[in-house]
Amino acid sequence: MNNSKASLTRKLAAAAVTGAAYAVLTVSLAPISYGALQFRVSEVLCILPYFMPCTAWGLFAGCILANLMTANIFDIVFGSLATLFAALCTAAIGKRRHTLGNDALACLMPVVFNAVIVGAVIVGAYEGLHVFEHFDVYLLTAASVGFGELVVLFLLGLPLMRLLPGKKFFREFTEKTNA
Repeated sequence: MNNSKASLTRKLAAAAVTGAAYAVLTVSLAPISYGALQFRVSEVLCILPYFMPCTAWGLFAGCILANLMTANIFDIVFGSLATLFAALCTAAIGKRRHTLGNDALACLMPVVFNAVIVGAVIVGAYEGLHVFEHFDVYLLTAASVGFGELVVLFLLGLPLMRLLPGKKFFREFTEKTNA
């Protein structure tokens, strides 16, 4: 197999494994993965596009699979798009120099996108309310979703972003995957 085919295969495999891990973690921890106050431990995987941009698409696919559990088309579409947008922004930030500030900014992307978009989905779809007519409920819901994201991304994700690049296996794997 030539280098370009091997590289594409590694990228597809990394994206697929990331998506599968996201879906399995979310569904297996379902009691805390869904709702207005959610702590999706799987969101810690949203740091991966910072190191391997190809994993953004795996996160998107994994989120679609996990959101199928809600049986809510708005959550399946817009909740998954929130993850994709956050992952693509995280990947773009990852192209910069890896500093603590950029690491924190990358962790902030899933917090912001999910708070804004999933907050609206919960208020609009689950409560049957018009988001702009009940803006106070939306703000509270967005803050609640954002809080859960903040806890996961900054208590788990940020330390991992600082730790993983120091591990030889991770450096070698990301170098091969990004080649």
